[in-house]
Amino acid sequence: MTYQSPIAYARRETPARSLRSIEYDLIAQVTQRLRSAWANRAADFPALVAALTENQQLWSTLAADVALPDNGLPAPLRAQLFYLYEFTAQHSRAVLDRGASAEVLTDINMAMLRGLRGDGGGR
Repeated sequence: MTYQSPIAYARRETPARSLRSIEYDLIAQVTQRLRSAWANRAADFPALVAALTENQQLWSTLAADVALPDNGLPAPLRAQLFYLYEFTAQHSRAVLDRGASAEVLTDINMAMLRGLRGDGGGR
């Protein structure tokens, strides 16, 4: 027996997380930052710009993933998610032009979180 054997059989302190839970946490964090930045937009518009950019990067990543031919999601769901990416890009521009509310974007993200939780997107 080598000195590494006890390490190999040691109990893991932190269980492995699923990709779904990591995705959930990431969307939740981005959503919280976007909500906070929207609430404080008058005092700190650059923070809103940063939060919108981060949200757009999130949706761009999701869109790239659902566009892959080997993505396991059903085709109609993939199409809906890609549409949401396009909508978030367009709506983010409207928010930056101060012609729209970021609340729609946080609502979309919250629906995603409900779906990831298995709530089926319902309220």
